[in-house]
Amino acid sequence: MIQAMIFDLDGTLVKTEWLKALSYGSAALALNPAVQEAEVVEAFKAVVGLSRSEVAQYLVEHFGLTAAAHARMADYGVETPWQAYIQIRLAIYEEMLTDPRILLDNQWPHNVALLHEARRMGCKVGLATMSYCPQVQRMLEILDLQHAFDFVASRDDVEQAKPNLEIYLMVARQLGIAPSHCLVIEDSPTGVKAALAAGVHCIAATTPFTREAFRRQSLLPADQIVDEPAQLLGAVDRILKLPVVT
Repeated sequence: MIQAMIFDLDGTLVKTEWLKALSYGSAALALNPAVQEAEVVEAFKAVVGLSRSEVAQYLVEHFGLTAAAHARMADYGVETPWQAYIQIRLAIYEEMLTDPRILLDNQWPHNVALLHEARRMGCKVGLATMSYCPQVQRMLEILDLQHAFDFVASRDDVEQAKPNLEIYLMVARQLGIAPSHCLVIEDSPTGVKAALAAGVHCIAATTPFTREAFRRQSLLPADQIVDEPAQLLGAVDRILKLPVVT
């Protein structure tokens, strides 16, 4: 029996992948006005889920931003062009996250609705995110979700990032629920790998940025990969009816 649901934040409850893609596009445009922002957003899909440094290096090379970013290195006290690109992009992204309307307009309604339904059902509810604590607190406050979770774990709380299993084992332990009685809602292959390694049930609520990656990888049965929001509750219901193996 499922006794707890654990949610990812970025890409699962909020469309932060879209916002991050826009910030990378705006940063590229700031370095080279000839760059098409929409092309950067599209290119971001190829590297979503990779580390920040890997994403930045790929985009700098792909869009020929090395020289322009090199000229900004001294402004940020960094040693490489991709680090300068990251700093430009982070300033843009942080500004986005301070605008309540942007966050409120970029929720994933079906996943947020499931969160509230889990509480109504009497499940324990946790959050397991790779965002850092101050950012998480700000986002949850704007979304009026600051009291929605029984336990919140952020990147600050673990040594290893997803796809390591550490954060999901921590949240299950803090909720007082065995991993085999937990259901995780994730949007990315990286997050799903972490959940599976922790021995929890998992549903992938895909996004336009992660859908293709799930098609290329055989991480979950097809009925646990949700591309259409209307299918989410059905997928959850199937998991709820599974016998638990301890």
